[in-house]
Amino acid sequence: MHPVRQPSRWKRNLILLTLLGLVLWLGWTWRGLREEALVGAAYGARVGCVCRYVSQRPMDTCEGDLKVVNLKGAGRWVSLSEDAQTRTVKASVPLLAKQSADFDPARGCRLEPWQD
Repeated sequence: MHPVRQPSRWKRNLILLTLLGLVLWLGWTWRGLREEALVGAAYGARVGCVCRYVSQRPMDTCEGDLKVVNLKGAGRWVSLSEDAQTRTVKASVPLLAKQSADFDPARGCRLEPWQD
């Protein structure tokens, strides 16, 4: 039986250095990513609400509208869902932001207040 071979030190050090670089980069850009995600989610919720409840289009075409806009940064990962009972469209960017907009026939689509 052969002993288990340990990875060489340079490979281990390269992996650790890469992980450290990734953590530093994420820490440096986190605030900007979060802000882009919040704006993208708010935009997505509002556009999705208008598309779904004002224009009365199916939700999958509303998501298509967001792809056409070509949001930048973290905003490009916005996904939509709806709650038909409350006439609410929810937009989210995984791990970063979420926002919802509800439809009121008298006032149209309104975003929920942002929370810090």
